[in-house]
Amino acid sequence: MRLYRAIVSSFLCLLLLIGAAGPVAAQDLLLATTTSTDNTGLLDELAPMFKQDTGIKLNWTAVGTGKALELGRNCDADALLVHAPNAEKRYVENGYGVDRTQIMYNDFIIIGPPGDPAGIKGMEVTKALSRIEAEGADFASRGDDSGTHKNELQLWKAAGDGAPSGKSWYMETGQGMMATIRVAAEKNAYTMADRGTYIKYADNFDGNPPLAVLVEGDEILFNQYSAMAVNPDRCENVDFESARKFINWITSEHVQKAIGEYRLLGKTLFTPNAE
Repeated sequence: MRLYRAIVSSFLCLLLLIGAAGPVAAQDLLLATTTSTDNTGLLDELAPMFKQDTGIKLNWTAVGTGKALELGRNCDADALLVHAPNAEKRYVENGYGVDRTQIMYNDFIIIGPPGDPAGIKGMEVTKALSRIEAEGADFASRGDDSGTHKNELQLWKAAGDGAPSGKSWYMETGQGMMATIRVAAEKNAYTMADRGTYIKYADNFDGNPPLAVLVEGDEILFNQYSAMAVNPDRCENVDFESARKFINWITSEHVQKAIGEYRLLGKTLFTPNAE
């Protein structure tokens, strides 16, 4: 009996000590990412899983890839999830990011009014852009140094004279993908979007959106997403351990499966391809 009382007394003392110390601070990870992972609802789907599996709360800021890379350079994020491979590789080579790992992909598409005033439906993408320019058909560009914008500029360059900035028919919204799609719809214009965000947009209209897919399927429209940790050698304040846990987690088999199973309108928004 004395032994039992001693054990109970010790246990109660331990509880009192824990209570006096206050609650244990929750661990957070700050992710800088592109707007498409946010607009599509994918991160809303994954965040509770990450918390359940690791105990870490996922917080994110959704901006264009260029801005996300800048946040990492400025030590204002722990990890990045972005989609501009050339810029990402330079970023790693310059010592700002480490452990870059491919996560998933979808593709870019050219969408526009179903009536297709420039007549680009079914064209190869660079020919379609050349036709849009020749016809002076309205085109809405993100114009925000995002991964989508970077790819769009490469396509204009491949199509001929480069980006038609300053021309009356070429609008630079300076906004995210979903906002730019809405501008294109309001202006009866064309735009380039990632397929995942377009599917989410179409879902908002029960599958009958104001803009239709007109150009798709070219190899050059492949859209790879990758994750990386901010280099702790440059940013002492970053939570490198949590960033590494996030990368290991999002490349794990069950999370890759969840990404592939995330659907709207019965369509896959992202295809997992972790290395």
